[in-house]
Amino acid sequence: MARTILRFAALAGFGLWAAARPFPLTLTTDELRCRIDDRGAVTSLYDLVHGRELLAPGQPAPLLSIKAGAGLEAPAAASEIEPGLLRLAFPASGAEVDVRVSARPTHLVFEVVRAEPAAKIRLCLWGPFPTSIGQTVGEIVGVVRDGTYGLGLQALNPKTIGSYPDNEEGFDMSRGRAAEPRTWGSVLQAYSLNRSLPRTADVWLGQFPGMPIEPIPGETVVGSKIALFGCPEPAILDRLGAIEIAERLPHPMIDGVWAKVSPERGRSYLIVDFGEETIDELLGYTRRGGFMSLYHMEPFESWGHFEISRKWFPNGAAGLRACVAKAKALGIRLGAHTLTSFIQTNDSYVTPVPDHHLARTGTSALTADIGPAATEIPVASPEFFNNEKANWLHTVVVGNELVRYRAVSDAAPWRLLDCQRGAFGTRAAAHARGAEAGKLLDHPYKVFFPNFELQREIARGLARRFNETGLSQMDFDGHEGCASTGQGDYAYELFPVDFFNGLDHAVINGTSNSKHFYWHINSYCNWGEPWYEGFRESMQEYRIKNQALFERNYIPNMLGWYLMRDTTSLSDVEWMLARAAGYGAGFAFTSSLEDMRKNPETGAVLDAIREWETARRGGAFSPEQRLRMKNPKAEFHLAKRADGGWDLYPFHESQAFSHEKMSLQPGQPTAAEWTFDNPDDAQPLQLKLKAAGREGSLRRPRFEIDGYFELVFDVEMQAGQTLLWEGAGDARLYDDKGQPIKTVAAPAAPPTIGPGSHRIVFDAEFRGDAAPKAEATFRTRGRPERILPR
Repeated sequence: MARTILRFAALAGFGLWAAARPFPLTLTTDELRCRIDDRGAVTSLYDLVHGRELLAPGQPAPLLSIKAGAGLEAPAAASEIEPGLLRLAFPASGAEVDVRVSARPTHLVFEVVRAEPAAKIRLCLWGPFPTSIGQTVGEIVGVVRDGTYGLGLQALNPKTIGSYPDNEEGFDMSRGRAAEPRTWGSVLQAYSLNRSLPRTADVWLGQFPGMPIEPIPGETVVGSKIALFGCPEPAILDRLGAIEIAERLPHPMIDGVWAKVSPERGRSYLIVDFGEETIDELLGYTRRGGFMSLYHMEPFESWGHFEISRKWFPNGAAGLRACVAKAKALGIRLGAHTLTSFIQTNDSYVTPVPDHHLARTGTSALTADIGPAATEIPVASPEFFNNEKANWLHTVVVGNELVRYRAVSDAAPWRLLDCQRGAFGTRAAAHARGAEAGKLLDHPYKVFFPNFELQREIARGLARRFNETGLSQMDFDGHEGCASTGQGDYAYELFPVDFFNGLDHAVINGTSNSKHFYWHINSYCNWGEPWYEGFRESMQEYRIKNQALFERNYIPNMLGWYLMRDTTSLSDVEWMLARAAGYGAGFAFTSSLEDMRKNPETGAVLDAIREWETARRGGAFSPEQRLRMKNPKAEFHLAKRADGGWDLYPFHESQAFSHEKMSLQPGQPTAAEWTFDNPDDAQPLQLKLKAAGREGSLRRPRFEIDGYFELVFDVEMQAGQTLLWEGAGDARLYDDKGQPIKTVAAPAAPPTIGPGSHRIVFDAEFRGDAAPKAEATFRTRGRPERILPR
């Protein structure tokens, strides 16, 4: 009894001492000191390594703000009610929030453990914490750094969103906002919404206005949790890994190595649809190119349940599993593509009985009974049904029936007009007055979406499919579709978390977008699509801009997807490979089996990819060489040497020469005369000719070289087209978007030009009133630079 009394007295005394501990409250890691004053504001973020203050002066820095009324409210007072427990007071709204604080050697932890009144607090916002660091701002990872030291914020669960709450749905389509630059430095920030309250929001950034959002019982701001840390810049990535382990965050491993530092990080992969009959041939291509994996674009019958496609795998999951085993034996991964939470109309979530958890933008009651043949459906309100800005499938669900409609009546009584009953294989039925008609949320890809509960089921089902088959790579393409739930970035973060938690093996994964918490799971971001222009043009500026984004955020450099057609040339591929080497970036190389079989240069292309990637990943290129390779106008050829090294040949391009249609006296020569200086050794001349203009054509362009050899191309080039000849074989004609059109015969024995000046006489038949201008450049290959393995 006496021992109990003494223990109680000791605890009580400690509690009184802790409550009376003077502010500012000081929290310290091995390398960072944070101070919080009695108003709940952060007053110092001090770099203990270099002895300097990093909190930006003159900027507000609340530890935590709330929204309980019209706007954000910062705390007015803070007290330590027991050791490590701060109580923040918000007198304007009458709210209180208790925050558990703790200091570890590596980071500080802050967690909301109580928030009252719960029904009034709609969100809590950590920070924004203003810092004086602005040199490198990692908007996704939530880390800012200046070359010597870095400060970081980490959301410690998916409900804590690394961003700023700009809208009621909590959705942000930017690349990341856990950290943001400011003129005076940067801010670090995160927030949580009270999702237990009923809400309406303009969902998916306003596409679906006024959409009711189902509350998630018990999902208040309690549990919102962050870590703050500071350390020398070279230690940041290791520090992030240590926080993952300490706080039990996702910490994926690949072959026993943390994914963020794995040798598999940033490797290139081959995208070609494979099947049980073609797997051996395509694994041969994959191995020859040195790719990490072979990736399938359409392996499923539909998105939603992800049943294995019998077109490719007649034996279903067993057939795909056998393909995985063959690949694994060669050290190759097999991957599969989906569009995250998109649900195709042939999936069993839609037909023959639609799942009751399909996402609805809103509902209205039927105002009269209807029979199974009725082509007009009377509804109490036109709201949600008349949204023509985002209404691609015009579909409502009534009971177990899907109904498509053409339009909504212009005036009351409101009716859905020209209805197609029993749509998408559902069954037309009679429905009673008062029954609910729900407008299904859809997309231009002609798909539906799940609500929050169904989304989680889909993610877990996808994990089971990967476990069943052994697939080990995928992309969360269409990741933004998780906005369909109305839960914004929370749903976005949860999909990969649910998938990851359901796996029984490592799955390398990419994304079409990026988010803060998902950073821990993500293996790469690899976007830049090849469908829009030529091999060298499609989304190229976007691809290059991404490299700085990746480097700011400790994400491996990736250049996106490049498409090989049956006419794609080795020189085009080596142009891309030089960019990849310059930026230290992997890529996806996509094609079809038919195109790979038809392209006469497929073998040479795969060999080039293997050698360039071996040199790149081995660090063989010098910083000076990599700098030159970043220049999109610079071209190179890499040749394997017998000693295990490589010869790197740079190409040199002449100035641009031009010639246009001329009106001269009969018989007067119309040709242009150019002087081309060859800075390199003797070799065949290479040239590029463009018909620069909007109309007309150039016919039978011809080049006379040094007064003795005439090079004629029997082709009519339409305005915008380009002819490329690399000194041997046929020339290639490209359209105005850089897509190859056809080959054009060229002389079998081209002339060799030595070093020095050469006289080129050019002419062509200029057709049309506004005939295009001829623009020509000439190219030669320089002496090799020897590259050694490292």
